[in-house]
Formats: sequence, structure tokens, C-alpha cells
Amino acid sequence: MTSAQVWIAGGYQSDFARNVTKEGLDIGDLTAEVATRTLDDAGIAASEVDVVHVGNAFGQLYTGQGHLGAMPASMIPELWDVPASRHEGACASGSLAILAAMADLESGRYDCALVLGVELEKTVPGDIGTNYMSPAAWVGREGQDAKFMWPYMFDRVAGEYATRYGLDPAHLWAISELNIRNARSNPRAQTRTRSYSPESFTADDAANPLVEGSLRKIDCGPLTDGGAGVVLVSDRYVARHPEFDAHPRSRILGWGHRTVGLSLEEKLARSSDGGLMFPHLADTVADAYGRAGIGDVDELDLIETHDCFSISEYVAIDHFGLTPPGESWRAVEAGDLEIGGRMPMNPSGGLLGGGHPVGATGVRMALDCHRQVTGTAGAYQVDGARRAATFNFGGSTTTSVSLIIG
Repeated sequence: MTSAQVWIAGGYQSDFARNVTKEGLDIGDLTAEVATRTLDDAGIAASEVDVVHVGNAFGQLYTGQGHLGAMPASMIPELWDVPASRHEGACASGSLAILAAMADLESGRYDCALVLGVELEKTVPGDIGTNYMSPAAWVGREGQDAKFMWPYMFDRVAGEYATRYGLDPAHLWAISELNIRNARSNPRAQTRTRSYSPESFTADDAANPLVEGSLRKIDCGPLTDGGAGVVLVSDRYVARHPEFDAHPRSRILGWGHRTVGLSLEEKLARSSDGGLMFPHLADTVADAYGRAGIGDVDELDLIETHDCFSISEYVAIDHFGLTPPGESWRAVEAGDLEIGGRMPMNPSGGLLGGGHPVGATGVRMALDCHRQVTGTAGAYQVDGARRAATFNFGGSTTTSVSLIIG
């Protein structure tokens, strides 16, 4: 358990279906929108913010703009002089920004933190944009033969899973179908108005073409523009503001964070003697459970997990402990992941359905869990949700973060 409590006072997510560049806007405009609307939702003035943390993975590549910790102050005069930092950990960048803000609050250094995750990915054609994410792997040492780095890498994950335990691609397509179906109820989801035929979730080469190896289009998350933000406050701040008792808020009950080496092959080699394929992921979740004072997955009400590819969520199922190692298919076939099932997974639509602006994803996950446990998730609300988990990783599971929110 942490020595000080950290509360989520509110937050905001942009519409992930937008193309910000085509609107004539840039990353500064997106940052201003997300910061302003986040503070509005939390009922906190910009002048009350003590520190800002920004998650962004690939800003220089997609936009040419670095030094994004300074962007909030560039757009919002009241944030001038407020300490700020940018955090990069590939797809886990937003979660790292949250962890840094939590440490600031827990230490007593500050009492009110604005956390933003922002990413533009539609500034270039799709094939170029996909390859802009290659630096999250070990450049020059893996994936040299890939046309598209991350489909290539996660095809390798799927292939290894198949070798060790067996893998029916229909289970992966069922995950994609569920998340896209959930996304239709999310007014901010990227795919909410897209049309899919039944063949889109099969081996039909026209409706669902191969991308790399065995992975097909429906297995792969889309390029996304978007941002998300949360305001975190300490228990000291809450004590000084009794009006917060009437404001929906949640608490970060526990967290886990692990980082391993970049090489996917080394990760796989280290677990070759059996059991879970990525034990460090299970350790991340176990740390979050322990700090939250819960025993196992069945003490959660829902999970927002990383599904940059369908195999990513498939791996998360057994690493959360929903099934024994290698038996994630059981949860898929039993309907456990459905809203109303044993453990709803990605009721928001996740990354496959909701969208994946890389630096924003970890923040968006935390915001969705906040909405769920405060009963403000709207059409994709999980009834009676009291405790939710995020699971966010960057690279080939290199940096992993889990939060328990209740």
C-alpha cells in the first residue's frame, strides 16, 4: 500500500476518430483542448496545478516537434512557470506520466498534477506512419526483414504462443470482434461508425487480408490521432477542498511497473522452460494486486488492457490469471470478456476498437477505469463496477504498467 492516497479528480478524452491535421490543427491545439477540458471536468482551475506530466512517444517523428513538456505552458498562460516533463516509454508513455505524477504527490512535493497523453499519427501516409513506430524495438538488431515492424513482431509472439500451447486464430478474431462491438457504444471510439462484414473476422483474404505472417488486418490496431488527460490530487488536496465530496472521484489503489530488455527473442528465451510466456507481465500485475490489497483477478470488476494487436489481449488473459498459462481460449469461448461476463475486458473498445494514439493510451485507460468505478461511463458502463485494472505495455512487452483504480 502507498503511504499517501492519490485521487483521480476527473479527465477528458478527445474523439479518437478525428484527423487533427485535416482539421488544420496541430499538436499544440490538441494539447490545449485536452488540458482545458480535463481541468474543466475535474473542476480545477489551471492556476491550481502544481506540476504537469506529458506522455508522448513519437512526437518528433510524426510532427517534428519535441520538448513537449513545454507545450501545455505554450498554449495555456496559467501553466507558465509550472514544472513539467515529457515521458517516453513507447506505448506505455502515458502510464509512465501517471506514475511520475503519483510519485510527486505521494512524496509531498506537490498536491495537484495535470497528466496529459497526446499523439498525432495521421500526419503521414499509413505505411510511413506504421514504420515511424519501429524505434520502440531494438533498431538494427531485430525486425530487419519486416515490412511493418510491429505486425511482424507480434506475429512472432503469436507464432511462439502457437508453438508452446496451440493457437486458433478464430479466438484472436473473436477478441477483435468483441472490442469493435464494444466501441460502437463509446462516443469517442475510432471505429464506432465503421462497417464490418462477418467475413472481416475470418480468413477471407479480401475482407481480412494478411498484413505480416499470420496476422490479418482485423488483428492490428489502427493509427490514431488523439489525447487524454486526468487530474491527480493528493489526500492533502482533498482535505483542503471539502467541496470535492460531491464530485465523482476515484482512487489509485495500487500499481505495478516492470522494464526488461528490448529484444523480443531474449524475452522468449528467458521463459522457454515453461509456464507463462512473459512472466514479467504477470509480475507487473501481481505488484499492482499486492499494493491494492487484493488477492487475484476475481476481485476486479473489469480490465482495460493493451490490445495493440489481438494477440496482445490474448496474452493478457492468462497473464492476469483468468486462465492457466496457455489456455486463454477458455475465457474467449466462455464469454468471460463480455460486458456482463466474468471479467469484462476493454468495455471501451480498447485499442482495436477505441483507437491507439500511442502516448495517450495509458492515460485513456486510467480515465476509462475512473469513469467505470464512478458510474459515469455511459453506454458502456459495467454495472456495479467498484474496482478496475489497467494493463499497458510498450514495445514487445518491454515496459509494462498496471494500475488498480477504485
